[in-house]
Amino acid sequence: MKNAGALVGFLILIFAGTLFFQALSYDYYSDYGPGPGLFPLWLSGLLIVLSIAYIIDCYKKNIIQLKDVLPKGEGLRKIILIMVSLVVFYILAPYTGYSVAGIIMLMILFIKEYKWYWGLGISVVVTFVLFYTFYSVLNVPLPVNSFGL
Repeated sequence: MKNAGALVGFLILIFAGTLFFQALSYDYYSDYGPGPGLFPLWLSGLLIVLSIAYIIDCYKKNIIQLKDVLPKGEGLRKIILIMVSLVVFYILAPYTGYSVAGIIMLMILFIKEYKWYWGLGISVVVTFVLFYTFYSVLNVPLPVNSFGL
């Protein structure tokens, strides 16, 4: 499939269909009026209709080639670097805790943009500010290491 618009339309259609079938498991009506399934059912149904209309439009007149949308050169390298850093974070976080994994992830992202000591400093500050905000202020459980970080 070389039509990027149609590909995105199909992905949205699959997403909307999944939401639609999940919404069917909730009650449409409750004792007091509309139930928890009313809004997601109608919203996902509308999204299904709009995605089908978009797919039809993409095949009729708005053909966007996939090769024109995907980045090339340095942009592609940056996207791959972001994906690699997310995978590294995902693998390391359960073992090293959020703080160490976050610092390593940000260092991977900053290594080409800043000098190493600036990248390390920014990584440490950003990671600990986010850790303090989510773990202490908002009480969101984050993976921690043996030092509690």
